[in-house]
Amino acid sequence: MAKSMNAFLTTVMVLTMTCGCNGETSKNIPDTGSGQPTVMQTAQAGWTGKVVETMSTAGYTYVQVDTGKEKIWAAAPEFPVQVGDEVSVPMGAPMKNFQSKTLDRTFDIVYFVSGITAGGTAPATAKRPAAKMPGGMSKPVVTASKDMDFSGIVKPHDGKTVAEVYAEKEALAGNDVKVRGKVVKYSAMIMGKNWIHLQDGTGTTGTNDLTITTTATAKVGDTILASGVLSVGKDFGAGYSYDVIIEDAVVVVE
Repeated sequence: MAKSMNAFLTTVMVLTMTCGCNGETSKNIPDTGSGQPTVMQTAQAGWTGKVVETMSTAGYTYVQVDTGKEKIWAAAPEFPVQVGDEVSVPMGAPMKNFQSKTLDRTFDIVYFVSGITAGGTAPATAKRPAAKMPGGMSKPVVTASKDMDFSGIVKPHDGKTVAEVYAEKEALAGNDVKVRGKVVKYSAMIMGKNWIHLQDGTGTTGTNDLTITTTATAKVGDTILASGVLSVGKDFGAGYSYDVIIEDAVVVVE
């Protein structure tokens, strides 16, 4: 497997991991055959303006904002807003040709953000709290259910435990890593990928949960063997950063 990986911006990627963006998919133009969204880089600091169109679906509110110079689409975890409201939109992950199946609509560009300030109210934010990670990074906190049993999890041959991945992250960065554990959270088709939180009973809060992105499917409670290239200090924007993450992993349900 290649040791390098294209940078992949998603807020709500993570946002949607926390909120569940059901039915939302992305569409590449041109089609590279990768099944991944076309992501555009931006240096924008954010926007303010008046809402000229809005709709909500799948836990998200979409707003078209007229800044006086341009009109932009943004989406955030669902919040109350109406046409004519003045809003402030922070910098977010811009998705090109984003297709919402639930809205039956394709947006030329939509910016996914952690929250939008409307009518002087506090911005809507992801529902799951963030935990401080080693090195000042942060990620969503995922707690396994009380009846989740990790006693039968065996470290794979030539593999690592979750705790070891964190402890050896600098040496493992950019290399293939193999981990076995149980799925404690699964979010399907967020920005073109399935997101898995894997735990094996090792580590403590902040070093016991490993995030994996993949095209494979699984369900909470499955024991899986995941392998892929480890990225360290991955920042998806809007406050969603991962101390360690395995992207585009090969996942086998055991």
